[in-house]
Amino acid sequence: MTIRTRLTLWYAGILTASLLVIGYGTYREIDEQMRHAHRSEPTERAIGETSEMVFQVGLPAVLLGLLGGWWLTRRALGPVKKLTDAATKIQERNLRDPLPRTGNGDELDQLTKVFNDSLARLDDSFKRIHEFTLHASHELKTPLTVLCGEIETTLRDETLPPAERERLLSQLDEVRRLSKIVDGLTLLAKADAGQVTMQFETVRLDELVRDNFADAQILAEPQSIKVELQNCEEISVRGDRHRLRQLLLNLADNAVKYNQPQGGVTVNLQRVDGFAEFTVANTGQGIPPEILPRVFDRFFRGDPAHSQTVDGCGLGLSIAQWIVSAHNGTIKIESATAKTTTVTMRLPMEE
Repeated sequence: MTIRTRLTLWYAGILTASLLVIGYGTYREIDEQMRHAHRSEPTERAIGETSEMVFQVGLPAVLLGLLGGWWLTRRALGPVKKLTDAATKIQERNLRDPLPRTGNGDELDQLTKVFNDSLARLDDSFKRIHEFTLHASHELKTPLTVLCGEIETTLRDETLPPAERERLLSQLDEVRRLSKIVDGLTLLAKADAGQVTMQFETVRLDELVRDNFADAQILAEPQSIKVELQNCEEISVRGDRHRLRQLLLNLADNAVKYNQPQGGVTVNLQRVDGFAEFTVANTGQGIPPEILPRVFDRFFRGDPAHSQTVDGCGLGLSIAQWIVSAHNGTIKIESATAKTTTVTMRLPMEE
């Protein structure tokens, strides 16, 4: 029940109680006057005159009071509704947009000012976090590149003992994994700051899907996973070819990594309600319903035990979501535990 409805009901109850009190007082006064005037049947006459007065004057007054009270509560709570509607639209990207103020200096206007000040501080905190992430990832790229190059140079020495070579190869894998994490962080930090430039052009999405299908087969071969391209309609979209290729590769890589040996991956591309719908499904362990809403969070990996055996850092789906959003599309994941997990992406088709 809304505040407006609750206030109106309370107001109606108060008016009704007031009308009953006025009616009872009027009845007692008329009855007393008639008794002093020695009229016959004073009680019945008093009741009749009281009822007539209540119906002729009291009820219209109550109705007028109800209408006036409803109008006043609506006018008084109108700014609250506007403030609520504006507050529900607050996201990380629009923290700089202030909430609307009434400008009359009342308590609600002061509360809105407090909210706006809090949003400004929150926006400043997010900005500092983004700047730190961007600067830190940028500073880490150079030493990691140097370290990777030095290890690769050392590995070219044919006189290295087998144990030493194995140790260096393990270090090189970890350095490359760390470099991949830094690259993902740099990309997301730049995206948050609006520093990533998209080169939009007409892209044949079906061609990218066929290329991605070939890449997925290569990725799936070591685990004997069967990759099947069921549908691939000819569809063109307006987008950045490089980012769309990166998006499809991330989804294919996840479908293969989080699968079971000798499992399956199915890929589809088709037109649905004016959108290009791309789906990729795998036969992995599935995602529990309680953690499904968090799969697009950065660094989130749903199954810690399974994640220990799977290479990854939890940024792939975050990057995929950003690319889809940048193309005005949508992406969602549906999963049935121990059965299938399906990722569905929709992008607007080019007219």
